[in-house]
Amino acid sequence: MTAAGRQEQVITMPALPLDKLQLTERDPKTGKLRTLPALHPEIKADRSFVLYRPPPVVRDPALVEEFLERAKFIADDLNWLLDLPHDKFWCQVIFDETLQKCLDSYLRYAPRKFDALLDCHPEVNDMQKCLHRSVFLTFLRMSTHKESKDHFITPSVFGEIIYNNFLFDIPKILDLCVLFGKGNGLLLQKMIENIFTQQPSYFSDLDETLPTVLQVFNNILHKCGLQCEGASAEPQKLEEKVNVTPGNMPLQELKDIVLYLCDTCTTLWAFLDVFPLACQTFQKHEFCYRLASFYELAIPELESAIKKRHYEDNSVFADLWRRISHSRKRMIEAFHILINQVCLQPILESSRENIQPFIEEFLQIFTSVLQERRFLRDYDELFPVEDDVSLLQQASSTLDETRTAYILQAVESAWEGVDRRKAQVVKDPTPPAASNGASAIVESTAEDMEELGAAYASEDECAGAAAAPIAKVSGVELDSLISQVKDLLPDLGEGFILACLEEYSYNTEQVINNILEDKLVPYLDKLDRTMQRQLKPDPTPLVTSRYNVFQNDEFDVFSRDSVDVSRIQKGKRREKDTTRSLLNDKRLVAEQKERYSQYSVIVEEIPVQQGEAQLYKEDYEDEYDDTYDGNQVGANDADSDDELISRRPFTIPQVLRPKGQEEVLEEEEEDEEEEEEAEKERTKDHFVQDPAVLRERAEARRLAYLARKGHKHDSSAVVGNVKGHGQNRETVQERRKKEANKSTRANHNRRVMADRKRNKGMIPS
Repeated sequence: MTAAGRQEQVITMPALPLDKLQLTERDPKTGKLRTLPALHPEIKADRSFVLYRPPPVVRDPALVEEFLERAKFIADDLNWLLDLPHDKFWCQVIFDETLQKCLDSYLRYAPRKFDALLDCHPEVNDMQKCLHRSVFLTFLRMSTHKESKDHFITPSVFGEIIYNNFLFDIPKILDLCVLFGKGNGLLLQKMIENIFTQQPSYFSDLDETLPTVLQVFNNILHKCGLQCEGASAEPQKLEEKVNVTPGNMPLQELKDIVLYLCDTCTTLWAFLDVFPLACQTFQKHEFCYRLASFYELAIPELESAIKKRHYEDNSVFADLWRRISHSRKRMIEAFHILINQVCLQPILESSRENIQPFIEEFLQIFTSVLQERRFLRDYDELFPVEDDVSLLQQASSTLDETRTAYILQAVESAWEGVDRRKAQVVKDPTPPAASNGASAIVESTAEDMEELGAAYASEDECAGAAAAPIAKVSGVELDSLISQVKDLLPDLGEGFILACLEEYSYNTEQVINNILEDKLVPYLDKLDRTMQRQLKPDPTPLVTSRYNVFQNDEFDVFSRDSVDVSRIQKGKRREKDTTRSLLNDKRLVAEQKERYSQYSVIVEEIPVQQGEAQLYKEDYEDEYDDTYDGNQVGANDADSDDELISRRPFTIPQVLRPKGQEEVLEEEEEDEEEEEEAEKERTKDHFVQDPAVLRERAEARRLAYLARKGHKHDSSAVVGNVKGHGQNRETVQERRKKEANKSTRANHNRRVMADRKRNKGMIPS
């Protein structure tokens, strides 16, 4: 066999994982060979890592030099660590406590992208960028259990190493997301997914961490003097008085609260955006409802306090307003991520048979937040609820239309009294995946600061994009808007403010933001900021537009050229009207005569000819009307006092009649009634009367007479037939009635009454 053939038969032994690898080396003390596991504390190199400190706020040469020196030490040490072989790297990571403290200090104090924009030295920015890259690469290598075919760790052992040695925990993961999420999203997502996959205990840690996150919201509400809601809300103590509100608290305390809120909201959003699988754990604690409730309580109060407070430096107001706007947007986006991952995404990925639980979860979440009108309005502005409901309607044919209509109606009612705006969410384009970790690191703290303005600009665009043209504002409403801006920025002129309002659809918040951040459109930026408001002249002259009660009267000099001056009297009149002059004034009588002459009512005196005077004197002018004197009107009317008596004679009541008279009077009454009926019959002109009708009438009269007389019922039925021949049914019934009712009459109950008297002692025994 040749040498080539022998080489082909050589079998390469598989590489062992690092946790099972044994290393042989000489003992430095004895010089003898010894075998140690690859992960052993003695293999760790003696190197001390210094703690990180943030860049200086001011450009002090001494502070800048100190920062550069410290940052260079850390960057060199991390680069040395990254150059170590696989086994020595893990020994250093596991057993070097100074390394973990150094990395923790960077995660704690590294500037976030929402921090104040610092005017740092160029060398500071470059060093911060280099250090930022080295820290990320260190964490990236620490989260990788397999670097190559020959260098790897058993996945289960890897999970125990990172968990038991606290290389990663939930706070560290949250800081990693907020620091490195933008620009490194894909790498960071794979990194965190690998950590949670290899060590599922992190899910339980996250579940235990969420109550602390919710407590942060309650602490902010408590600091602001607002009432906490939810399961973890604590009752207020009786002796505790809530006097502190966002409006009257010290400015530094307000700054701390806003910064705390901004840091919390941004961190939560970054974590959910990078690792959406955590949404299920968040929703176990009703995070959607708690977030919406906190938003409804805290955001309006903090915004109002920031606007109404007077600042000596406008930059403080600009910084607070940027932070609260950033927090507001991040909370809404975090809520949308939860809705998308918990409800919408499973609906799109599941079959029609399995989507009902996710639809029910969606409806329950939105039903629970319908009372939060401000949150619902802001969420619908960025992510229209109608689109999500439309997706549900397309996915399920059995959707409860009543509940969805109720949700949509609540969203519409939240917009009542507010100009509805539709915003288009601007999402950052995802950077292409890089072939290795180093080439994918494109983010730095300096870039975060540069992109901060763009991020706020996108927020303003989302908040200011109107769905419909805004009607022009004028009058008192326009003056109110100008005064709102001028109260916060008193150095601006009203003309400049008016031009800005017209450009930004009379949105005062957007105008204030853009002025403070120097993001005005070019033509507004060129205007004089102290320009005063120019009042436009009224095209209608004041004289012609004047209207009052004396318009166009005889003395209106504006509507006529000539006026009767004689009608004008200055001062009191000299001549005084006396009683005689008033009586002699017959002008009113002449006017009345002229008026009534038109109706021929008043006739002038007729001249009398000679010989006719005697005729007129003998005229009788008595006013008495004797037209009906010959008629005896009312003389024969039957209106005397005995009118009722003449119609019907007086009858003695039956109760007051003597016994002898009762029958006589009754017979007389019957005779009278018969006579009256006979008289009525006689008045009728019947040619031939039907005998059957006559018999019926006679029988009716007889029965009526018997009824009035109290005639007893015929008791012949009681007698019945002869004994022994049987009795009919009527006889049996009558006998039974007689037996039952015989004690009500006659003397059938004498024995009973006697017994009653005897029992009462009335009859001696």
